[in-house]
Amino acid sequence: MNDHSDRANLDFTPAQMQAMGENVLRRVTSHLAALPDLPSGGDYAGIEELCRAMREAPPEAGAPLDTLLDPLFSEWIPRSFGTSGPGYLAYIPGGGVYTAALADFISNATNRYTGVWKGAPALVQLEANALDWLREWMQFPETARGLFTTGGSMAMFNAIACAREKLLGADIRRGTLYVSSQAHHSITKAAKLAGIAHDRVREIDVDGDYRMRVDALERTLADDRAAGLNPFMVFSTAGTTNTGAVDPIDAVADIAAREGLWHHVDGAYGGCFHMVPELRPLLRGLPRADSLTLDPHKGLFLPYGTGMLLVRDGEALRLLHSSTAGYLPDNQTEFYDPAQYGPDLSRGFPGLRVWLTLKFYGAARYRAALAEKRELAVWAAQEIAKIPGIVMDAPPQLSLFAFHIEGAQLDTLAAQNAATRTLMERVTARGKLMLTGAQVGDRFLGRVCVLSFRTRRVDMETCVQQLAEEAAALQSTRP
Repeated sequence: MNDHSDRANLDFTPAQMQAMGENVLRRVTSHLAALPDLPSGGDYAGIEELCRAMREAPPEAGAPLDTLLDPLFSEWIPRSFGTSGPGYLAYIPGGGVYTAALADFISNATNRYTGVWKGAPALVQLEANALDWLREWMQFPETARGLFTTGGSMAMFNAIACAREKLLGADIRRGTLYVSSQAHHSITKAAKLAGIAHDRVREIDVDGDYRMRVDALERTLADDRAAGLNPFMVFSTAGTTNTGAVDPIDAVADIAAREGLWHHVDGAYGGCFHMVPELRPLLRGLPRADSLTLDPHKGLFLPYGTGMLLVRDGEALRLLHSSTAGYLPDNQTEFYDPAQYGPDLSRGFPGLRVWLTLKFYGAARYRAALAEKRELAVWAAQEIAKIPGIVMDAPPQLSLFAFHIEGAQLDTLAAQNAATRTLMERVTARGKLMLTGAQVGDRFLGRVCVLSFRTRRVDMETCVQQLAEEAAALQSTRP
């Protein structure tokens, strides 16, 4: 009996918990301090063999904490993209501010239930406050409501479901949805999950700046109406993943208002720049949206798993999700209640990492950090455009820009694509930076995205220098 009782005890004494916490904290702070010296692209040598060797049967007996943490920090974490480092200019960075890690530790250790307001009223109010601050910075009306999600994909799904419920009802099959050819692939995936099949998603051509063409949108809408279909939703993108393009949001909003469409702005990457008053003209029309995706794990530098949805008509979002059951407290309407605005009943406490971070830094420091990332991107793009052979295809509309390399010895599109891809790979192989590219139509473009809070002027100077050196070396070795 005593043997079973001992083995069933999963708790620790305060002294044991203190020692375990200090062990983890020491390793984490050492890791963060070493970030500038770690390879931004990660160490992938022999990664397939490592992963195969890691496969194991379920553990029957426990293991000492040190034996678990040692390989985690020395072998496994380093063999990944250096997304938290200052040289991570690939994809769309975030960084993961330390205050959010503290918030997650508090949230997970105290383990309070925040699915319904009554479970933890004061804690849910903190989440409501954080949502409301973002609503205000996006200049949405007080009637708007929203929720924190795991990312942009789930925000898109909820937005499409909300628009479908309000504008299509049961007649889903005739409904058509409109995106630019440069829109994020998660929209089409979310549409399918929300019952909008792929053949009802229309891709609209873009202009020379990779922005949605409103004339093409209007023609496609007219064609679909003539075919007996029911256009119900259009997406604008506030910063595309490939080139950082910002669609003509205001013009799309005009069309949506005239045509009776639900207008969603995908601001997963660029929406948070709207916090900065002097940058709002770059996103003109954003506050007119019916719904908006934000990814605080991008624009607010929070850890991955922090997305957000805002819906102008908060009641429409509540009607989609609100439900009750005999085992639940009665719904109430005075206070924000997460389960009434999203699909999750059991959930973590994503609002704490946002609330604690924003309260700790304050909006002024966040505005300064976002403005700096834009300034760094503009400066770097200007300098990179001076490098012989570099052609700037997409100057930064926000903090992302795209380019390719060409020259006398690179006289075909295939040669230019191969050289541009090699340029990205060579810079990344040097370890200090990580750069990626994107296939846009027939052309492969190199990309630089400045959005990690740890990226500063010295890192962008390194980026310019290494691109210049590798571009020169690459061109000199061409036959």
